[in-house]
Amino acid sequence: MSADQPPVGGAAESRRGALAALLPLVPLLLGTFTGTLANTIVNVPLSMILDDLGVPLSAGALLVVAFTVTFAVLLPISGWLGDRYGHRRVFAAAMAVLGTASAGAALAPGLGALVAVRAVQGAATAAMLPTVMALISALFDGAARGRALALWAATNGIGQAAGPALGGGLATWLGWRAVFWPIVPVGLAAAVAAVRLVPCDRPRAVPLEWRGAALLTLAAGLALGAASAVAPLGLGSPAVWLGAPAALLAAGAFLLAERGRADAFLPPRLLLEIRYLRSCLTVLAQMFCLGATLLGVPLYLTTERGAGTLTAGALLLCLPIAMAVLAPPVGAAMERLGARPVLRAGLVLLVAGQALAAAVLTDRYYAVPPLLAALLLTGAGVALVQTPAATGATRSRAGRYGAGLGLFNLVRFGGSALGAAWVAAVLDRGPSFGAVFAGCAAVAALGLLSSFAGPDPAPPPGPPAR
Repeated sequence: MSADQPPVGGAAESRRGALAALLPLVPLLLGTFTGTLANTIVNVPLSMILDDLGVPLSAGALLVVAFTVTFAVLLPISGWLGDRYGHRRVFAAAMAVLGTASAGAALAPGLGALVAVRAVQGAATAAMLPTVMALISALFDGAARGRALALWAATNGIGQAAGPALGGGLATWLGWRAVFWPIVPVGLAAAVAAVRLVPCDRPRAVPLEWRGAALLTLAAGLALGAASAVAPLGLGSPAVWLGAPAALLAAGAFLLAERGRADAFLPPRLLLEIRYLRSCLTVLAQMFCLGATLLGVPLYLTTERGAGTLTAGALLLCLPIAMAVLAPPVGAAMERLGARPVLRAGLVLLVAGQALAAAVLTDRYYAVPPLLAALLLTGAGVALVQTPAATGATRSRAGRYGAGLGLFNLVRFGGSALGAAWVAAVLDRGPSFGAVFAGCAAVAALGLLSSFAGPDPAPPPGPPAR
């Protein structure tokens, strides 16, 4: 053995140490997958649920809205909960609640009960996501953090995209109630594994500035409520044309109320830090395209092509496959090339994927192979955007606040809701699926432009003063 080669025992010990360092990531990834899966698992079998319960589509849309709006509204405050009571404790409690609520959804006797437990699922997922990002930031540093966030981002995207496919398959084979049962053991397992594997973090006596928290929560609720109301109620509904400007007013009131406060819930000046702002804008564009794809493609296949839910779900598997395959290379590419080149490459792929979908999803040019190519390009774009955006958010000054990570996640899933609302708004005027995805390509192009905004500031030396 040469002098510069490590002894065999030392190499084995090093591998065991690396695996031990990754063990705390396992429950965090499991929880991320479960939460995002719960969000989209009802998308494909929605019509089957409505037929069985005997309710119209306008009322059944509440099954989606109850989760997404509750989830989005509570994201900023849930980030503070992690700071105040400990991120591991909040994560474990959230996963236990998610598993229990999923059992309630499977056993729900009617629409009202099902909507209520969907709202509980959304609240639990809101409490989970910012704590995962905070725990990853605390457990990993430097290149290791980039690799961990690559796995997190891929898991998030896989859960988001696998939900419709898994929901369609389970509903077809076992009935719609079966779509909720897998979440029960996985959620409870993630809670137990977190307690055993994730180091306990120390809660911080972070005061809650109630006025800022309430205004930001109100703005989020109004914005996501207005976007989600487009599908069931239409653009002419007061919930839409009054909710959107009311959300802007609440957001403006938040900025005015929090400006200059030493105890601000989330200092507004931090939201303008170029790294944080760029991360939010690019992930908004990425999730807009993903949300529109997850709704628009199954709708096209089932309504225009007469495909079954199982077929539609199977075709959508291209998205999570692309995300899973690209997860490890994304982390390595960021180490070699930097975050922004990877981010821009992902946005270019998103523009190409959505533009190809706009051309394919017409009666004149439709064919399965180019549709698969469009989905693969979209999945690859999502994989390349999520990790750099999340890394930028965690390294920003705003990302050192639980509320800042909560707001970043609010923007992410708000983008998904806006993408779904865009699909509903366009299709309300006729089956113009080409126009749907042409608009998505334009949004991805705007995200690409935003990635060129400004240089990165130097990261702060430590946690913010409260």
